[in-house]
Amino acid sequence: MKLVRYGNAGEERPGVLLEDEVILDVRAAVFDIEDYDAHFFSHYGIARLESLVREKPGRTVRRDEVRLGPPVARPGKIIAVGENYADHAAEFGRPPPPEPILFSKPASALAGPEDLLKLPGKPAEIDAEVELAMVIGARAKNVPAAEAHNCIAGWTILNDLTDRRAQRTCSQWFAAKGHDGFAPLGPFLLTRDELPCTPELDLASELNGARMQSGNTRTMIFPPDRLIEYITLDRGITLEPGDVIATGTPPGIGAAQDPPRPLAEGDEMVLRIEGLGEQRLKTAAATPQSPRT
Repeated sequence: MKLVRYGNAGEERPGVLLEDEVILDVRAAVFDIEDYDAHFFSHYGIARLESLVREKPGRTVRRDEVRLGPPVARPGKIIAVGENYADHAAEFGRPPPPEPILFSKPASALAGPEDLLKLPGKPAEIDAEVELAMVIGARAKNVPAAEAHNCIAGWTILNDLTDRRAQRTCSQWFAAKGHDGFAPLGPFLLTRDELPCTPELDLASELNGARMQSGNTRTMIFPPDRLIEYITLDRGITLEPGDVIATGTPPGIGAAQDPPRPLAEGDEMVLRIEGLGEQRLKTAAATPQSPRT
């Protein structure tokens, strides 16, 4: 299944994207499913949703008539992995890391897969990163790699937007990657039954029609099952239902171009992952903020 959330920002409804590009309104079909949040994943699960939707068809809306939001609501944690492709690490002149590099992004950074990206008003050098993301479907603590698949709800695309200027000057990845809107997610969450735990998927990004990034998830240094093991067993971090893990980006980022190519006002980005659809985002200048009095 392809799970989506649609509607105005902050007012999204849960849905299922069907083959004919229409969205089944889950809330209308199943009155007690309010959203795709931690409560949904821990109390209902994908299997129950599939059964209920099949038995109780509801109203539908066309995908092209609504805004898509991030397919997961209010994740408790967004954990991302740095330099998880050897050729991406090489872009910065660094060897592959001996163990996963973890950092986080706040839930306030989430955005929809086609939302307008407002560039920061302060000096910045914004870069896009296409990443395969997994959403956790069950509480995970001390999980070995062989059992990691049981903890995954599904897969989606995350754009790990990054301010390279901040990353250089303050050396804090959170500060460089946590800005509002810096984690577009979606367009949909593909349930885990559709993919293996170590999928081999082509992924790519374009900027104004020109190819930037290109790679395949098979070249990850640490595959998804090992990442879950590392986070929960090696580092002792419990993963909860609805948490998001972004697994790293392939080579071709703007900062590695000659000369570097940060995002500018009016740019159009397209991010694709095989089987997971695509994100299409445009950039705009920041809205001027009036000083507080």
